[in-house]
Amino acid sequence: MSKAPAQGGRPKTRYRTRSWREYDKGLISCGNLTVWVSPELAWHAAKGTGRRGRPPVFTDAAIQTVLTLKILHHLPLRVAQGMAGSLIRIAGLSWRVPHYSTLSRRQKDLVVTIPSRPRGGPLHLVIDSTGLKVLGEGEWKVRKHGADKRRVWRKVHLVIDADSHEVRAVEMTDHWHGDGEIVPGLLGQMPKAGRIDTISGDGAYDTRGVYEASASRKAAMIVPPRRNGKPWKVMTTGAEARNVSLRAIKRLGRRLWKTWSGYRRRSLAGTAMSRLKRLGERLAARDPARQVAEVQIRCAILNTFNALGMPDTDARA
Repeated sequence: MSKAPAQGGRPKTRYRTRSWREYDKGLISCGNLTVWVSPELAWHAAKGTGRRGRPPVFTDAAIQTVLTLKILHHLPLRVAQGMAGSLIRIAGLSWRVPHYSTLSRRQKDLVVTIPSRPRGGPLHLVIDSTGLKVLGEGEWKVRKHGADKRRVWRKVHLVIDADSHEVRAVEMTDHWHGDGEIVPGLLGQMPKAGRIDTISGDGAYDTRGVYEASASRKAAMIVPPRRNGKPWKVMTTGAEARNVSLRAIKRLGRRLWKTWSGYRRRSLAGTAMSRLKRLGERLAARDPARQVAEVQIRCAILNTFNALGMPDTDARA
């Protein structure tokens, strides 16, 4: 297969999926409700926790399962309770169904489990951020008549495994926080025993704090310095690596440096953001703590879909 000429004379790379049959089965499995409910799931909480007060009836896994159905199918809490109850009856299980008020209360302090497949080799991570709307008019109304009400957004920061496309860390802030200052907290969510080879990000991560955080994990930072970036004179941790990238860009050019350094792999973060927004560009929760749980459950959904099947593609010249 050859490259078709594009505008400006640059050829356009074509990609071919080599595992289409397995990937097609994985896409079909994404609609299987039994993926989320299994008889082996720990549904009811253990009695006698030793804590004061009434012990919880349901485990965090049970609450996360029902909230997953809610977020996946864009359901109100009451409808999610009804769907979970019908699914439990179809499965022939004698489990109790969490009340919608219990779901709302537990979501605020829910410890969400984001599944990920174990990796034997070092990780190649890409990092980026995007916005999810909380309040405001729809995009069509704003385009036609302009915005006349308060619009509120939340900023979601993701760390993506470039090889498996899985979400490895997630953080949510308001729009006042910069991308670079969130990186130490994101890397803190990664297991200390796991080896990180490279971390890729755009120019917003060209800060000393980001380079120091990556150097603490012995990872190479692949970040294009800003257009007006100057060499750092104070040789702090990671400053030499940043100055090397700056000299390489001046010598090779920014476009060639992106190919040579592997920076173009960072586009996978944009793909993950697009998949995240397919679950909804608006957050249903209004409380910040519940919004965090909602975003984490979305990430758990994406990782579960990845485990069901991912395309194996290659570029054809």
